[in-house]
Amino acid sequence: LQTLEVRRGLETEAGALAALRATAGDLETIEAGLIEMERVHRAEGTAGPEALAFHLSIYDACRNPLFGQLLSQMRGAFASFWAKPFDRSDFARRSFPLHRPLFEAIARHDPDKARHFTLAILAIVAEDIDRLSSAS
Repeated sequence: LQTLEVRRGLETEAGALAALRATAGDLETIEAGLIEMERVHRAEGTAGPEALAFHLSIYDACRNPLFGQLLSQMRGAFASFWAKPFDRSDFARRSFPLHRPLFEAIARHDPDKARHFTLAILAIVAEDIDRLSSAS
């Protein structure tokens, strides 16, 4: 949950900045990551590394290298958690449909909607962490 608090601050602002600053090339990269994440999710029911790649492409599109540097400092914690959180391949599955609207908000250059969908995704992750933590 502590990592999620930091992630909430970073990803919300990174998504909003990406909506303001993303180039056509950035949008192609983000969308390609989304398509791959969707493909893996349909095939396997989850998308760990693919979801991380999608979110990293948003960080890149915000055009502030400090976001990437901060994330690289935390990447180990993120990667170990997202490999198979709580030994549940369905963890945060409910957030999956919100990733396309997040991309669309960024593509429409709408920082408020990008913030909205980022917060909605992370709220589901927090709910799942709370639910699964209390169950164990």
